[in-house]
Amino acid sequence: MIKLPSHYTHILALAFPLILSNLTVPLLGAVDTAVVGHLPDPAYIGGVAVGGTIFSFLFWGFGFLKMGTVGFTSQAFGAKNLPEQQASFLRPMLLALFFGFLLILLQGPLLQLCIHLIDGSAEVQQLALQYSTIRIWSAPIALSNYVIIGWLIGKGEPKLTFILQVIINSVNILLDLIFVIQFEWGVEGVSLATVIAEVVGFAVGLWIILKKSNFFSNKIDWQNVWLRSHILALFTVNRDIFIRTLCLIFSFAYFTRLGAGMGDEILAANAVLMHFLYFSAYGLDGFAHAAEITTGHAKGRNDNIEFKNAVKASSVMAFLTSIIFVAVFYLFGQLIVGLFTDIPSVQSTASEFIYWPIIMPLLSVAGFQFDGIFIGTTRTADLRNAMIQSLFIFLLSAWLFVPLWGNHGLWLAMAIYMATRGLTLLRYYPGLLKSIGQNP
Repeated sequence: MIKLPSHYTHILALAFPLILSNLTVPLLGAVDTAVVGHLPDPAYIGGVAVGGTIFSFLFWGFGFLKMGTVGFTSQAFGAKNLPEQQASFLRPMLLALFFGFLLILLQGPLLQLCIHLIDGSAEVQQLALQYSTIRIWSAPIALSNYVIIGWLIGKGEPKLTFILQVIINSVNILLDLIFVIQFEWGVEGVSLATVIAEVVGFAVGLWIILKKSNFFSNKIDWQNVWLRSHILALFTVNRDIFIRTLCLIFSFAYFTRLGAGMGDEILAANAVLMHFLYFSAYGLDGFAHAAEITTGHAKGRNDNIEFKNAVKASSVMAFLTSIIFVAVFYLFGQLIVGLFTDIPSVQSTASEFIYWPIIMPLLSVAGFQFDGIFIGTTRTADLRNAMIQSLFIFLLSAWLFVPLWGNHGLWLAMAIYMATRGLTLLRYYPGLLKSIGQNP
C-alpha cells in the first residue's frame, strides 16, 4: 500500500470534509433548479436563475467577509495569538450585520436595478422579483454565516464546517420539496426555504463557535478588536477581495444576461449546464480551502518549506480531482441534465452545449488553487489585479465570439475566462513565494 507524505495526508484530512461541505452548496442550487425545472414553463427555471444571480451580486459581493476571515483567522491560529483569534471573528461579524441591514433598507431600488440590468422576458423578470423580495430579508443572517464559516475554516475545523453546511442545505432542500412540490408555492417557496435555512444555520453556527471552541477561554480584548491598524488592515484586505468578487460575479451575471437575450430556452439550458461548473468549483474549492488554511498557518509561522509543501500537495490533488470531474461529467452528463428538467426543448438545447462545462474543471483548477493560496496569505491586491485582468479578457472574448457563434461563443468566452484566472495569478506567485521566510 502506498504511503503518502505527511503534508499530503494533512491536506486530504482538511480537504475531504471541506469538499463534502462545499458540494452541499451546488446540490442546493441543483434542487432549486430541479424542483422548478419540472414545472411546465421554462420561465420558472429562468426566474430562479435570474433571482440567484441577483443574490450573487448582493450577497456574494460581500464574500470578502468569508475569505478575509479565513486569511486572518488562519494566520492568528498559526501564530497562536488568542486575542487575534477572537478579533478575527468579531471584526467581520460587526461588518456583516451592518451591511446586511443596509441591504434591507435599500432593497427597493437595488432589486429593481438588478432585475432591469439582467435581461429576460417579462415573465422571467416578474418571477425573479417574487424570489428576490423574500430572499433579501435574510441579508444580515446570510452575511453573518459567511463570517462563521470563514472563521471555522481558518481555525482548521473542516468537520465542523461540514456539519454546519450540511445542516443549512439539508433544511433548505427539505423545505424546497415541501414548499414547491407539496404546497405549490413556486419561486416564492424556493426563496422562503433559503431564508429559513439561513436562520437555522446562523443559530447552529453560533452555538458551535461558543460551545465547541475555546473562544471564551480568555476574556475578549475589545481594545485589540478596535485596534486602528488591524481595522485598516481588515478594510484593505476586504476592499481588495470585494473588488475581486464583484469582478467574478459580474462575469457570471453578464454570462446570464447574454444567455437571457437569446431566449428563455437558452437561458434555462445555460442555467442547467452552469450547475456542472458549480459542482466542480465547489468540489475543487475544498482543496483551495485546505490551501488557505495551510498556507495561512505557514505564513503565520513564516515557514517557507511548510508553505511550499502545502502548495504542492493541495495543487497535485486538486488537479487529479479535476480529471475525475471531467470523467464523471463525460459519462453521466446527459443523465444529469435529465435530473434537472424534463422539458424536451431545454434538454435538447442543453445537450447541444454540454461539452463546454465538461472540460471546464481542467481549465479552472489553477484559478481555484491560486485563489486559496493568495487568500490564505492575504495577498489580496494581487488577487484583485489578476481578476480585473481576467474580467477584461472575458468581456473582450464575449464581444468577439458571441456575434460569431452565439451561445457557443458565449461558452468559449467563459472557458477562456476560467483559464485566464489561473494564468494571471501565476504571474504574481514568485513575489508571494519570496515573502514567506527565506528561500532555501
